[in-house]
Amino acid sequence: MADFSEKNGIAECVVPWGRWWQTVDEVHIEASLDEPVTTKDLAIVIKNNRISLTVKGKVFFQGELCKVIQADESTWTLEDKKLIRILLAKANPGADNLWSALLANTEDDYAVHPFTLDEMQKKLTLERFQKEHPGMDFSGADITGNYHGGGPQLPQ
Repeated sequence: MADFSEKNGIAECVVPWGRWWQTVDEVHIEASLDEPVTTKDLAIVIKNNRISLTVKGKVFFQGELCKVIQADESTWTLEDKKLIRILLAKANPGADNLWSALLANTEDDYAVHPFTLDEMQKKLTLERFQKEHPGMDFSGADITGNYHGGGPQLPQ
């Protein structure tokens, strides 16, 4: 749901090599490089529960993902030889499936700051409302109250 993210912004988690953020359906990762590379310089492995990014033999990150993804629906691109974009398709999409970290069992480098995590939950809940009510525009909306866990489950 890129349109919603473009209108409403993202709540990103900044990490030493770039940033990551999430939508209801996907986790987006951007790794910024200091020098230009080609795809031959990259080793990117995406599995249902693991990921690794190695550039010219240097490991940027690797480990068990916080939650399970659909590896065959995930992809990566190299843009302008200095930006790697990785898109991970969540195995269990939904506003109630909030990732609190990119990688499990790692130091706090990939964990989301509590304030940012709260903002991510608000964005996911608003995105869920947008999907459920496509005729309404939630791009300028702010949410308060019951938004944790994806917000209230209302009768359709």
